[in-house]
Amino acid sequence: MRIFFVYDHAQFYILACIVGFVMGGTQALSRSTYSKYLPETEDTASFFSFYDITEKIAIVLGMVVFAMVEAFSGDMRLSILALISFFVIGVISLFFIPKEENSTFKTDMH
Repeated sequence: MRIFFVYDHAQFYILACIVGFVMGGTQALSRSTYSKYLPETEDTASFFSFYDITEKIAIVLGMVVFAMVEAFSGDMRLSILALISFFVIGVISLFFIPKEENSTFKTDMH
């Protein structure tokens, strides 16, 4: 038995508002987290250009996966579950990225 929680228009609009509020903050947190993993360089524009391109590729890939799951299953709710797997994989992969402490942000108390 599958349990999904949105069954009528009012619930959908409430969920859409919550997602809308979260998406803006998620974008800012994503760019901030990405900047923490950048190496020391003067050319951060190249890294953020790469970030923007991969973001566009991820949007297209997400839409294709959403459409394929919906086409094969006939249920958009399963498509949402497929997209959640991308987020889970992303969070897990963050744990495997080596991060060195940046000495420019440390303050010397002596």
